[in-house]
Amino acid sequence: FHFILPFIIAGASMIHLLFLHQTGSSNPTGLNSNPDKVPFHAYYSYKDAFGFAVMLGALAALSTFAPNILGDPDNFTPANPLVTPPHIKPEWYFLFAYAILRSIPNKLGGVLALLFSIMVLFLIPIL
Repeated sequence: FHFILPFIIAGASMIHLLFLHQTGSSNPTGLNSNPDKVPFHAYYSYKDAFGFAVMLGALAALSTFAPNILGDPDNFTPANPLVTPPHIKPEWYFLFAYAILRSIPNKLGGVLALLFSIMVLFLIPIL
């Protein structure tokens, strides 16, 4: 249930915003609520999207250029490709991937070698 709850909350928020812009908030006093209604205009959507993009860009820049500011610096210890962590128990069908990734010390090179080794398996029937 907790996997779908954020989507339910997001949907309820969108319905709430839609009806808030359409009909205004509830009016138990019976006063004229027309001045309180917020007209829906594209400016607000663009303004919100721009603010979201600016904040997302700031977070991305912060996490890219200074990740230690956000939390424990031990989370960013460099990986040693020659040592498999003790909590990982590799299955037999992943041994080729472990062998490729541990044989190449560069992370990007190891991932590319792994992808190309899988691509070779797809290309063999064509050849």
